[in-house]
Amino acid sequence: MPEKSATLILFGATGDLAHRMLFPSLYHLMCDGLLPSPFHILASGRTEMDDAAFRATIAEALATYAQAELLDDARVATFLEMIVYAAVAAGDDSQFAALAARATAFSDGPIAVYLSTPPALFAPTAQGLARAGLVLPSTRIAMEKPIGKDLASSKEVNDAIGALFPEEQIFRVDHYLGKETVQNLMALRFGNRLFEPLWNSSAIDHVQITVAETVGLEGRVSYYDGVGALKDMVQNHVLQILSIIAMEPPARMESTSVRDEKVKALRSLRPMDPETVRTHSVRGQYRDGAVKGKLIAGYAEELGKESDTETFVALKAYLDNWRWTGVPFYLRTGKCMPNRQSEILIQFKPVTHSIFRRNGYGSALEPNQLIIRLQPDENIRLCIMAKRPGLDRDGVKLQEVGLDVSLAHAFAGERRRIAYERLLLDLLEGDTTLFVRRDEVEAQWTWIDSISAGWKASDQKSVQYAAGTWGPSAGIALIERDGASWYD
Repeated sequence: MPEKSATLILFGATGDLAHRMLFPSLYHLMCDGLLPSPFHILASGRTEMDDAAFRATIAEALATYAQAELLDDARVATFLEMIVYAAVAAGDDSQFAALAARATAFSDGPIAVYLSTPPALFAPTAQGLARAGLVLPSTRIAMEKPIGKDLASSKEVNDAIGALFPEEQIFRVDHYLGKETVQNLMALRFGNRLFEPLWNSSAIDHVQITVAETVGLEGRVSYYDGVGALKDMVQNHVLQILSIIAMEPPARMESTSVRDEKVKALRSLRPMDPETVRTHSVRGQYRDGAVKGKLIAGYAEELGKESDTETFVALKAYLDNWRWTGVPFYLRTGKCMPNRQSEILIQFKPVTHSIFRRNGYGSALEPNQLIIRLQPDENIRLCIMAKRPGLDRDGVKLQEVGLDVSLAHAFAGERRRIAYERLLLDLLEGDTTLFVRRDEVEAQWTWIDSISAGWKASDQKSVQYAAGTWGPSAGIALIERDGASWYD
């Protein structure tokens, strides 16, 4: 097992993600006794400030975002003592040298580096670390998504980082992989004999994946416009979920085996072209409306100019392999939706013959469904047919009922963790299983680029939808043309 990192260098430490997620996650790990002792966090940003001033910002962040039951003055004080701050600008070798002097004074063990910065700074930051002597065979580096904006730029980023770090020391972050319910997909599929024999085209009619947000731009104007829902959400979160649903069973639960099977599934995605994007994809952009009673300005109004950037996308995807031949995967994500939810629906095929009809009486059978809710309420629901109580003089009456497993109730004594807790701990321990490998990223971008190119070639525009609705009517028609409906 690799040696645990006792020093974490965090770039982008003054940013929103670091304050909302990363520092609270590290604090929670400390409270659970999961950080090495001693442990040091070398925080870095472009703003000049001393250690005390930066620690004050983290104390405020913990008071706001850390779990209340874990907060107490003594533990917060202990955590703040772990943190030092160094202002570093990309390209300033003297600042990198000063940072290196502080880092090497802490420990001679492996260093973990976390880049919570814009992607354009990934390569310059890594190169600055190398010139300062901090890129060693044991150094680990983590990068937040997105890794590029298309396949070509993704390769540029990966080439630059790969020139300095071996692949096994690179941790590409998709925080969805740190969620308990996403990891539970593996347990559901491969820990229960009940499902795996039916997890294929002989028994499954179609699969739906929905990742819906109620928020709009929320200050991400400069990043989001020109990127859109396809690259911001489908390329990473949605396709990572799809890969876990569609993958073949790995030989064992370890990094190489799991990621080998995921990339095979991603590579089997059928590319789209200008013809298929017309029938297999829908782009949408929210206009003014209301979400949960709150008035929302339209995207163009919020942006301050007209734009064709999509805030909603619905796709009909196929995987060309033996397991999934002919099974459509309907993917949907959007902003300013009625509810915030991430959900998977496995729609099974109907029974081949119903024995419950007699002389025209009795009940129609509904096909079974497996609904896996990832957020906000973690839940697994299996819909089955059951007999309604009665004497059945006009035929057996059946009714669909749900078998529910609420993970919050089933594990009521367990603290609900931030996804980044698991990811940060795995980074410190050198376990890459829940991180995205280079070939996964490139397989994802290959498929996404085929859609982007198809949109451009066919001049497919974004269709308006009212904020607070489930997207444009074309998104509903995409699935209903096949005799199915979105599960809302």
